[in-house]
Amino acid sequence: MNVLVTGGAGYIGSELIDYLLKDGYKVVAIDNLMYDPTSLLRYTNDPNFTFIKGDVRNVALMTKLMNDADIVIPLAALVGFPLCEDDPRSAQEINHDVNTWIAQTKREDQKVIYPCTNSGYGVSVDGSVCTEESPLNPISLYGRTKVAAEKEYQKVDNHVTFRLATVFGPGSRMRTDLLVNNFVLKTLRERVLVLYECEFMRNYVHLHDVCRGFMFILDNWEECKNQTYNLGNDELNMNKLQLAEKIQQHLPLEIIRAEINSDPDTRDYIVSSDKIYNKGYECAYDLDDGIRQLITAYAIIESPWYANY
Repeated sequence: MNVLVTGGAGYIGSELIDYLLKDGYKVVAIDNLMYDPTSLLRYTNDPNFTFIKGDVRNVALMTKLMNDADIVIPLAALVGFPLCEDDPRSAQEINHDVNTWIAQTKREDQKVIYPCTNSGYGVSVDGSVCTEESPLNPISLYGRTKVAAEKEYQKVDNHVTFRLATVFGPGSRMRTDLLVNNFVLKTLRERVLVLYECEFMRNYVHLHDVCRGFMFILDNWEECKNQTYNLGNDELNMNKLQLAEKIQQHLPLEIIRAEINSDPDTRDYIVSSDKIYNKGYECAYDLDDGIRQLITAYAIIESPWYANY
């Protein structure tokens, strides 16, 4: 089967492609190589891998690629609120408009797995646990564009949408701006973390558990299709202080609770992934695994170029 992965050179895409190829899929990846141009080099010897350098806003190109695909995994996006605020027009076009076009253009028999985000929940009401039935209240342009795109996919047959937790762990196209990855890097460099809003909660998931989630859906399509699933590790609903204290178990670290100023990122939520767990999915990696892997990775790469800002 032929899989089209948009944003294939990104943090998730460059790892997911490995899973797809090993499972026997033929993969076409399109990416404008906005960031790391080397993340897909390891696949160049695989005859089932094709790379297209291009922009997902190119309708003629995307029409041709869509026509040849059995499965579409639209990962291309401006990810994170700083990047979206810096370029709101591109955020609207890539995060929402392109996905609306894919949803409206796809054939009935084409499968689509779309990654939305826990950011759609914004702030939990009275500390309640967010399920797929909870109201969405995105508080950033990034969250709003992703949630709006999710609604377009939910209108069509043969779709699955994920609401991804904050992803962590090393990858071929590294992200040093994601919270766990960022905290570990700052700890290695400075041995100090200054925390704003220590009590703000977030849910986390390892990068490879995200990839495993995509493969789980493909392997169980008929049972899982036309549904939305939170995809996170329910053992990793924790606040910033708890995260810092976990890192402190691995590295020397002074934790300072800031008394002035605030974090512009005000997301605060607890999320349950019971729905996909009840289908049989399980996470394989915990936070300790990710921290150990990140420490090793940062001995190799330390460039801030790997951040989405």
